[in-house]
Amino acid sequence: MSEEQKKATLVIESDEEETSLPMKPPPRAAPAEEDPIVIDPDCLELDLNHRRVEDLNDLSNLRNIERLYLRWNLIKKIENIEMLTTLQEIEFYDNQITKIENLDTLVNLEIIDFSFNRLKKIENLEKLVNVQKLFLCANKISLIENLDCLTNLTMLELGDNKLRKIENLDSLVNLRQLYLGKNKITKIENLDKLVNLECISLQANRIVKIENLDKLVNLTELYISENGIEKIENLDENKQLDTLDLAKNRITRIENISHMKDLTDLWMNHNNVEKWTDVDELKHNKKIDTVYLEANPIAKDVQYRSKLKLVAPCLNKIDATLCR
Repeated sequence: MSEEQKKATLVIESDEEETSLPMKPPPRAAPAEEDPIVIDPDCLELDLNHRRVEDLNDLSNLRNIERLYLRWNLIKKIENIEMLTTLQEIEFYDNQITKIENLDTLVNLEIIDFSFNRLKKIENLEKLVNVQKLFLCANKISLIENLDCLTNLTMLELGDNKLRKIENLDSLVNLRQLYLGKNKITKIENLDKLVNLECISLQANRIVKIENLDKLVNLTELYISENGIEKIENLDENKQLDTLDLAKNRITRIENISHMKDLTDLWMNHNNVEKWTDVDELKHNKKIDTVYLEANPIAKDVQYRSKLKLVAPCLNKIDATLCR
């Protein structure tokens, strides 16, 4: 008998003999009723997160609303918010929305979050020319499209979708951050026009070669872990990089990074670096502060940490552990 069964057993004493009977489980408590939502028609911010909201109704009196938060609800359709023209930020994070629609009148929107929904297509955003940040991660989007009018966009999050190609981004000349991790992208391409890009994430894709980043001279952060890259190359023009994430690839040598005078973080755990001569390049990176090389053959050396510190004396952290 399990511990749970033992705890649910009641022993009844009688004059004849002891009899064990299963205890009847207590009646299930009725779900607690949530406090009624009282909305101030003059509020600037309204938080309806985690309220089991299914339909957007009774919001027409919000005369001055600027921020509307609808995370963790059961919304399936965007509707009944066209009158909220003062909105600057809206969050639909983690709902059940299948289509972007009925937003045309919300021309003052600057931040939109559609993360963790059921979208298959980017559409109906043409009127929202003031949007600066757009979150679309964890949907079912297979094509980057219909973003040409969003020229004020500075941040675009498309991670965890079904994208196979980087495309249709040329008009987003003000983009600073681009997140494309956890897709099915096979090649770095079509980024030449994004000259103001400072951060790009391509983690967990199917990329085998670093290429076509030479026009991104303002890039400071490059995340390209969990791919099939075998060599550090074609980063000659990316001199401003301070963070370079190459973890979980197939790289055998640290090379072609000596020109990165501002590099502080190099993440190369779970690669194939096995010789100390393969890490000598770090001598030239005078600002290097953090290096991850665990799960490389070289990390099996009993003097691994001390040798790495000799190569790069300015290191303060090796594999998430502070140097002494």
